[in-house]
Amino acid sequence: MANEQINGTMLQGFSWNLPADGQHWRRLGQMAPRLLSDGITSVWMPPAYKGQAGINDVGYGVYDTWDLGEFDQKGTVPTKYGTRREYAAAVIALREAGIDVLGDIVLNHRMGADECEDLMARQVASDNRLSDVGDLEPISAWTKFTFPGRNGELDDFTWDWHDFKGVDYDAKGERGGVWLFEGKSWDSDVSQEQGNFDYLMGVDVDLHDPEVYDQLVKWGKWYLDVTGVDGFRLDAVKHMSREFYLRWLADMREHASEELFCVGEYWSPSAEELKAYLGEEQAMSLFDVPLHFAFYQASVDREHIDFSHMLDGAFVTADPVHAVTFVENHDTQPNQALESTVQPWFKPVAYSIVLLREAGYPCVFFADLFGLPNDAIPAVAELPLLMEVRRRFAYGTQHDYLDEPDLAGWTREGGTSHGSTGVAVVLNNRAIPEDDPTEMIDAQAEDGAQEEPVEAPQAQPWPTKRMYVGAAHAGETWRCVLGDVVDVTIGEDGNGDFPAAASSMVAVYLPEEAAAKLDHIPIVMTS
Repeated sequence: MANEQINGTMLQGFSWNLPADGQHWRRLGQMAPRLLSDGITSVWMPPAYKGQAGINDVGYGVYDTWDLGEFDQKGTVPTKYGTRREYAAAVIALREAGIDVLGDIVLNHRMGADECEDLMARQVASDNRLSDVGDLEPISAWTKFTFPGRNGELDDFTWDWHDFKGVDYDAKGERGGVWLFEGKSWDSDVSQEQGNFDYLMGVDVDLHDPEVYDQLVKWGKWYLDVTGVDGFRLDAVKHMSREFYLRWLADMREHASEELFCVGEYWSPSAEELKAYLGEEQAMSLFDVPLHFAFYQASVDREHIDFSHMLDGAFVTADPVHAVTFVENHDTQPNQALESTVQPWFKPVAYSIVLLREAGYPCVFFADLFGLPNDAIPAVAELPLLMEVRRRFAYGTQHDYLDEPDLAGWTREGGTSHGSTGVAVVLNNRAIPEDDPTEMIDAQAEDGAQEEPVEAPQAQPWPTKRMYVGAAHAGETWRCVLGDVVDVTIGEDGNGDFPAAASSMVAVYLPEEAAAKLDHIPIVMTS
């Protein structure tokens, strides 16, 4: 990232267990000035349309994408987050504050159909969707969507079984499973997990049916026009035809006459699999799921943490430009389907890595920033400070010192266009010395002389990392703003010996002039 640019930071503007009070759009709009001051440059807002669970639907049980909280459907007019008017007002408030808005869209499945239909289908193995476990047979499926509460307003398209490919419930036989509809086939350009992972949940949308594709393009253009969002967060792309999104996003960008930043959720621990999905077209960015798993594993197995290789398998290492890095999200939080919650003690380290390094576009989780009792997730106390350091000071050439499993770090030299900038970070997992170097012990002479206090043998000094911050900083004092260690004087060669924090796994240093300008008070962490 060039020095003249501003570091971008995305906020996932929701969590799974927000109150179902219809007030979240209002809250986000009111928070716009605060989010801007925190360094947020874009907000990923939750799905805005009506879900099958009505007021309680987080947004992924898609019922009617044309109903943004405007019609009495599924027992409610507003969605969990509010009304269409409030959604539009929140988007306007965020954009007027200079913050981009990303709309969360789910196009691969539908739920909560209005009518059941009889059709022929073949059951396939749940763990191998390419393997049949039965012959064609009659089933009944909830596949007809007529949207009686909307009654044709905005759009008169209705869905029936011909617009889908599969389902996970036979209402006729009252049995679960996975069925592929007669005359349909799974898309081949999807994840090969489960043999073929086209089918995920609900009724699976046939993305290549011409009428369906035209409907999704029509809806997408309308959604862009009426909401004014700047881009999309694309749900569950590993279950959707890669070719579909190449076409659909091209149509959306042509309609909007702008880039429309998009980030997809491809849930895989393999950076190579993510790279393969992007291909040469690189039509979107992708969340760095492999890095999240590295954080999770470190947080549950401290004994085997290896900072020197933590980034090796990360998507941000393979593709720094298209990686959206994150620590936690709504799917990884406690009690969710993809639960892999990063333990609170490790989150300051993880957020230091995603926020203070050059590569990647970091995404901060709403619950980590604010702390949400409903989600059993405490706020990360260090997060606002780390976000400020990123926004104001983490610029310039990066130098890595990821050479020891238990003691690693990096620096950023800073840049003239941002004033007194630069940052140094030390990560530490060495055992904290138990002996106090100043402890006095009693020793008794062999001849029985009176006991005299003598100094204990000196404990090893707390480890330091010698790191280069740039010759332009020669002679400066750098202050620890996150940790509990002394100031560092930069040598004439631009190097400094930066101590690791004794009370925590991360220490963050700024030039003294920069540290004095912090809006947030430096933090002394405790283990």
